[in-house]
Amino acid sequence: MRRRFVVLAFLVGMAVASCSRDAQSLPFSVIPQPSEVTLVGGGYDLKSSDLILSDNLDEKVKSAIAEFAEHLQTVAGGRNRVISGEDGRGVVFLVDPSLGNEAYRLDITKNKAIVAANSYNGFIYALQTIGQMLPAEFYGRERASGVDFVIPCGTIKDAPRFSYRGVLIDVGRHFYSVDEIKRCLDIMSVYKENVFHWHLTEDQGWRMEIKKYPLLTELGSLRHGTQIDFDRTHLRPEDHGGFYTQDEMRDVVAYAAKRGITVIPELDLPGHMLSALAAYPELGCTGGPYEVANTWGVKKDVLCVGKEETFTFLEDVLTEMMDIFPSKYINIGGDEVPKDRWNACPRCRAKMKELGLYDHDGHTAAQYLQNYVTARIQKFLNDHGRRIIGWEEILEGDLAEGATVMTWKGTGENVDSRLWNYDCIMSPRGYMYIDRYQSHEQDREPFSIGAYLPVENVYGYEPYDGVPEYGKKRILGVQANLWTEYVNTPEYLEYMLLPRLAALSEVQWVQEGHKDWERFRKALDHSAAIYDEMGLTYCKYAWGIVGLPENAQPARTPEELQKYLDSRN
Repeated sequence: MRRRFVVLAFLVGMAVASCSRDAQSLPFSVIPQPSEVTLVGGGYDLKSSDLILSDNLDEKVKSAIAEFAEHLQTVAGGRNRVISGEDGRGVVFLVDPSLGNEAYRLDITKNKAIVAANSYNGFIYALQTIGQMLPAEFYGRERASGVDFVIPCGTIKDAPRFSYRGVLIDVGRHFYSVDEIKRCLDIMSVYKENVFHWHLTEDQGWRMEIKKYPLLTELGSLRHGTQIDFDRTHLRPEDHGGFYTQDEMRDVVAYAAKRGITVIPELDLPGHMLSALAAYPELGCTGGPYEVANTWGVKKDVLCVGKEETFTFLEDVLTEMMDIFPSKYINIGGDEVPKDRWNACPRCRAKMKELGLYDHDGHTAAQYLQNYVTARIQKFLNDHGRRIIGWEEILEGDLAEGATVMTWKGTGENVDSRLWNYDCIMSPRGYMYIDRYQSHEQDREPFSIGAYLPVENVYGYEPYDGVPEYGKKRILGVQANLWTEYVNTPEYLEYMLLPRLAALSEVQWVQEGHKDWERFRKALDHSAAIYDEMGLTYCKYAWGIVGLPENAQPARTPEELQKYLDSRN
């Protein structure tokens, strides 16, 4: 049985070094690598150290420190008191107003450690880094015998490169339990990733309870059969379904917040809506009948935006979503919207005429109709104090100021130049679509969407490459996306995430020009030890093993691999 580590993720998932009392003899294995690290030799023993709280810490920070202390006592077997004050032997936690929002500083001597930050996330990240300097056994649930819980002496000054450090998990195509989502949040917190993009609606399944429209989950959450490879006639016959109640989603939001993670939900509109149409066919251009899709690919049936009822529906759904998700942003999708139905629909054609839309400047009237949809939803959300994020297709035609665009089709040198007029998130599929194979040995890996994206390629992405100087100022951050057409089990989900989330974190956190693959690769060994302690499934190709655990085998030698690749060509 996999061991479930239930304490806060900042206690759970941090890459660590095997520690001894001679800090200079140890590799420094924190992922992502902090901005400045100076080690001076020697170490500070945490086993029975007091944790000393300054008076101006808020209650959330105090609670996080108390949980850290409780877990440390469990695994180290010492006594870790949490006391008030600003001096004495122990780990002293101080508020430093000079530090940035997510920055922190550690000053560690043989007799004392000082942790300084100016925000909840800053203190969380400091605790994560302390955890990463401890042995992997720190992430177990039981007392670790014969292990020194010592951190190296020195100074660490750290702050992230980007404020938005995201991971998308698609639960529309395959549903995952709340417990599995929490495991993913745990491992995100390992690497100081701070945005969970929850892709909740798809043609293949509607996953969030909306009380005003109960058929969305009664009918739209269940599909009959599932495509299992590239042949759309090859279906797994079993039904697939599931959804999250509003209480469950609130629970996930709270769980994430304790780990410094904001949950941004996605209501993908006006395309990718076949599951909603199956529940409420009157929202479509043809009236149906519709079925929840059991094959992959872009579907022609989309919401009919010539009907006011459609906007009533969207606003009602968004209103309930805003009550569940406190995030500043709501992702509205906007990608892959075929215009076939709109061009043939009398209501949509009448709406284009009413709005005076016509083909010009390289865009069609139907594309401008999608701009109209985006603008209406943007205004609705803005009126409620929220902002939109959408995929890069929302750039087609006109886009109002204030939108944030998530680019996925290419890197800096080949994106639509209008992107740099908006805040943007970089998520190019060639580097950030982590549904791809992690090795060239595709016959030994679980079936995937295709292409090849090993951990070193994720690590090699530079968000500023090809970006004009003025455009760099508009990049809020970087996100990896795990689409789940073929990712049908929790083990497979984790396998696709790890260790690529470790590489992603350095792209998101480490300052420009400071990444170092050789250092990272050595530190990755300690992450593997963490995964083992947490009972996580991960791709072991970097360690010479390929495949999910039940099919794992030694990777081919270079000569064997070349022979295999030649046989495929």
